[in-house]
Amino acid sequence: MSSVANKRIARNTFMLYIRMLFTMTITLYTSRVILHTLGVVDYGIFEVIGGVVVVMSVLSATMSIAAQRFLSFELGLKDELQLKKTFNISLYTFIGLAVFLLIIAETAGLWFISNKLNLPNDRMYAAQWVFHLSVFSCILSIIQVPYTAAIISNEKMDIYAYLGIIDVVLRLCIVYILLLGSFDKLILYGFLTLGVTILLTLIYIIYSHRNFPETHFYFIWDKPLFKKIVSFAGWNLFGEIAYVSVSQGINIILNIFFGTTVNAARGLSYRVHGAITRFYINFQTALNPQIIKTYATNDLSAMFKLLFSGIRFSFYLLFILALPFLLETEYILMLWLGEVPDLTVIFCRLVIITSLIDVTSGLLTTAADAHGDIKRFRFFDSLTWFSVLPISYLILKHGGSPESTIYVYGSISICVLLVRLYLVKQLIKLSIRKFMKEVILNVIIFSAVAVIVPLFYHFNSSPGLQRFLISTIISVLSVALTVYFLGLKKSERVIINNYVVIYGKKLFVQGPFKKIFQK
Repeated sequence: MSSVANKRIARNTFMLYIRMLFTMTITLYTSRVILHTLGVVDYGIFEVIGGVVVVMSVLSATMSIAAQRFLSFELGLKDELQLKKTFNISLYTFIGLAVFLLIIAETAGLWFISNKLNLPNDRMYAAQWVFHLSVFSCILSIIQVPYTAAIISNEKMDIYAYLGIIDVVLRLCIVYILLLGSFDKLILYGFLTLGVTILLTLIYIIYSHRNFPETHFYFIWDKPLFKKIVSFAGWNLFGEIAYVSVSQGINIILNIFFGTTVNAARGLSYRVHGAITRFYINFQTALNPQIIKTYATNDLSAMFKLLFSGIRFSFYLLFILALPFLLETEYILMLWLGEVPDLTVIFCRLVIITSLIDVTSGLLTTAADAHGDIKRFRFFDSLTWFSVLPISYLILKHGGSPESTIYVYGSISICVLLVRLYLVKQLIKLSIRKFMKEVILNVIIFSAVAVIVPLFYHFNSSPGLQRFLISTIISVLSVALTVYFLGLKKSERVIINNYVVIYGKKLFVQGPFKKIFQK
């Protein structure tokens, strides 16, 4: 891969990390304030109602993947006419999807909320309002998706980062208004969230219109392309429904068996999970267009190199945050929440561990998407994921604990990795042996070595602020040194050394420390 592509990925990743750090900080703060402002019951209601909406908005996420894939592919081929066709046909499809979703949500979805969820009777009115507002937020998000896909496909990650920062700042304002408002806080929260979605959608559309000619509305129709996009999106939909059945379907099952208190604990754990996993998700977001573009130009060697390195570095990025959090979960949650709901600690630890498994297979889906013919991949991948839901239900029905659902998820995640490897091999001739050696064996050895010193210190010191601070420092240093000496290939160490030398010269020889360095 060229140095220009490496620099582009590095720049894009940096901008996404700026977005992520800002988002994570504000999200963790606002989650705590919202929990205390709404109370455990209302917070649990919002989590489970949001889960129902996410089940429906999976259609939006699926089409977003399709839009990004086809836009990135055409950008790789530099076909402007086909690029315009792809965007506009995606937009037509999204508008139709939004109308369809609105009808389904306000009929079947509303019936499910009113008749099947385990909600307190005195909060049913507020829950229904939240549902309506969440549905309209979802509709607007669907219409926004083609424009977001255009920004990502064109690798304008700085704009994507700035818009993400604007989003979380507005959500911080929501928290402030909630503290002042005297209206029903759960309903007010729903209205304010919808307002933020409206504003962000307008910004995405206006920016795209001004900067990307392909996003201008044209009366263009290409039936074969439409079928291709819909087919791709349809099979992605099958996969996303299976995944949502895991992430949100289990939330509904837990509500049926245990009520909203467990939903609140699981919701908080997934807030933590979302904040931590953004470290590698942002990195992979920067990689996705490059993986698809290298496939479009038939440079499979560069694609495999990018794929293997991307998965390893994604794991390292997640591990550097996961390790200190796993060691000091109770103390961190106490600092964050003050009063920690039951089961939150065990939920947090388990979802972080399962995310370490998930990260090893995420980019394999991008590799399959780059190929385009994903029917077989999505069918077997989805079938494997979907098994989590009935297995979890049966375990809970026979007296299983709430956290048993995450043990099931982790076990199936390993199966998903193996299934994806086999299917990607069939699509693009990926070497499973090489993947196991360069990725899986690498991260296993790396993890085993990186935890030795942090674990030794943790179990030989007393809980408290001092252990938290020292444990965090030791964990970060241990992971960083293990990555450098054990996780990186020789060629990768050379690249990093060169970057250190280049930026060191800029800082000390040419930059603000020049005079000190000369003295």
